[in-house]
Amino acid sequence: MYNLAKSEYAKYGIDTEAAIEKLKEIPVSIHCWQGDDVMGLDGGGALSGGIQTTGNYPGRARNFEELKADIKKAFALMPGKKRLNLHASYAIGATVDRDKYEPKHFAEWVKFAKEIGLQGIDFNPTMFSHKNVKDGLTLSSPDAHIRKFWIEHCKACLKIAEYFATEMNSHCLVNIWIPDGFKDVPADRLTPRLRLKKSLDEILSVKYDKKKVIVAVESKVFGIGVESYTVGSNEFYQNYAAKNGICCLLDNGHYHPLEYVSDKIPALLAFYDKVALHVTRGVRWDSDHVVLFEDELKEIAKEIVRNNATDKALIGLDYFDASINRLSAWVTGQRAMQKALLYALLTDHGELKELQDKADFTTLMVKQEEYKTLPFGAVWKEYLKRQGLCDNYLTEIKKYEEEVLSKR
Repeated sequence: MYNLAKSEYAKYGIDTEAAIEKLKEIPVSIHCWQGDDVMGLDGGGALSGGIQTTGNYPGRARNFEELKADIKKAFALMPGKKRLNLHASYAIGATVDRDKYEPKHFAEWVKFAKEIGLQGIDFNPTMFSHKNVKDGLTLSSPDAHIRKFWIEHCKACLKIAEYFATEMNSHCLVNIWIPDGFKDVPADRLTPRLRLKKSLDEILSVKYDKKKVIVAVESKVFGIGVESYTVGSNEFYQNYAAKNGICCLLDNGHYHPLEYVSDKIPALLAFYDKVALHVTRGVRWDSDHVVLFEDELKEIAKEIVRNNATDKALIGLDYFDASINRLSAWVTGQRAMQKALLYALLTDHGELKELQDKADFTTLMVKQEEYKTLPFGAVWKEYLKRQGLCDNYLTEIKKYEEEVLSKR
């Protein structure tokens, strides 16, 4: 099947071997929080502050050892290069609050990442599920004490990120997301943003190695409890990132259902050296459904590949479904991202761009349609085979569920 597919793609001037080789070098950062419904390990005890999961499928990881075991099993079923994306709430054995976290509280994660051969670790300050999320606000709070706590937390995260980068010999993306906003129409939209700006300025005043640590800010349209106003809006963060030489992170669940992050990627590439992504699947709103091999995911991958941005786009996953087997969610989403990248790599973007520039839109449309029915599946299966994997991962997951998860 692969040889036939290889020949068919060759008719379009596409080298399937080159596509496979390219794909296996593109890292995807996989979020740890799918395994435990974003509960964390630092004693929060309940999820709150702008984050919500739905479902109670049995087998949720309840501690570091169980989460490690689940990550190890799930990652073993994923092809390609992998990074680990951690939230600060996954500190191990911390006896201090989040504003005092140190690298030592994450040393076990580094040890684990090295053991299973990961390419690097990315990091996120955790500004939810904590008593200091006051009235739904953190870095934009009118309470100076609250702001100071979260500023110190973010500064601590920058130091931890530099530790990760040094230990893993790879950059660390630090992504700042806050839940701040208001449920109903606010009386003042500007002042909270000025407070947020001042807080971010103070965070970035700390010295860190910019070759090792890439700082990003993540915007959002709205969320549960902040339907009317979000402090960290898209316009605010894109301007802040541009002015301060940091990265703007696009989460494709954080926009209006009729907006497309795929279109935003080339817009940012015109101005930024790096573009960070949290790839998810929003249904009606920012619902963080498991990523599937659907149209918008394909378009996101196309924009990364056609613009030679596989080194500029920092691809991370961000979803958490507690209604299904959590390992299956992990693997399904990661494989979908890899499928989309392979699909994009199996396209002659040079020819399509030339047709567009010549205004030959008739041929362009026909060519784009022809690509959709090329034997992509056979190339995907060949890629999995060379990665030592098979297409059917569900059997392995069901076995793990029976032997491990069902006993929790």
